[in-house]
Amino acid sequence: MQQQDSGANTAHVPSDPPEIPGVRRSFVTARGVRFHVTEAGPADGRPVLALHGWPQHHYAYRHLLADPPDGLRIIAPDLPGYGWSGPAPHRWAKEDVASDVFALLDELGLDRVLLVGHDWGGYIGHLMVLRAPERFDGFLVLNIAHPWQSPRTFLPHLWRFMVYQPPVAAFGTYLHQHTRFLELIFDKGVADNAEFGPEVVRAYADRFRDPVCARAATDTYRTFLLRELPRGSRHGETRRATVPIRALFGVDDGAVHYSLAAAETANADDYKLERVPNCGHFITEERPLLIRARLLALAADTAG
Repeated sequence: MQQQDSGANTAHVPSDPPEIPGVRRSFVTARGVRFHVTEAGPADGRPVLALHGWPQHHYAYRHLLADPPDGLRIIAPDLPGYGWSGPAPHRWAKEDVASDVFALLDELGLDRVLLVGHDWGGYIGHLMVLRAPERFDGFLVLNIAHPWQSPRTFLPHLWRFMVYQPPVAAFGTYLHQHTRFLELIFDKGVADNAEFGPEVVRAYADRFRDPVCARAATDTYRTFLLRELPRGSRHGETRRATVPIRALFGVDDGAVHYSLAAAETANADDYKLERVPNCGHFITEERPLLIRARLLALAADTAG
């Protein structure tokens, strides 16, 4: 693995990513972003791009990375400004971040992949499959609303976003660096705590004490509330998804309601929603075996 910049090491900011047995790590510069990329599985295997959300990084996919399914190459980058990736040279507008990730795929020489996305990684994943469906065999999307919302579907759940998003957008840098805000987020957002011991929560919360990560998280919500949410209310998504989409949703998610991912309102050729009981927002870690099984099923359904 390429050496980290020495200046990142402080008392509260880990200088090295958490240990995951058997992974390969590298830095790849694409569209001005120095991506930290964690991979596992055969280098010539079928590529699976796994995108994380807030307040996490590639470690959200540690179970897939530690034991990749046969024949699959799991590729889990840290999104711009998150984890150990460098900051984006632009605001954290989601279409721009999607362009960054496309540039990363180009640098990795990947024309077509299976896509997995959780939280903001799922939001960005939807934008990517709508923009360039020819580059994706299928999309496994985890605990995030689909983009085909209307006032009727969205407004009843707006209060959920208002509980935490405005504070992050306004005061996120301070909250991430100097308070136990993220520890509270994990405490309230997890239904099954078996995979969320203190060391796991610390792997996320401590990383966001880095000013680059804290600013990226703040800008993620600031651009959403000031730009993307108003634009979406005026101009709803009209593009139709042609890529097979399988949505998994932990129904005890207090931040995003599963009705926002309903198949009935999805403008898609092949979209299925599976509701997962006794599971909160952080489904990649609360239900790793289910994620693995559904990824393998999607890979089999889209083979050839």
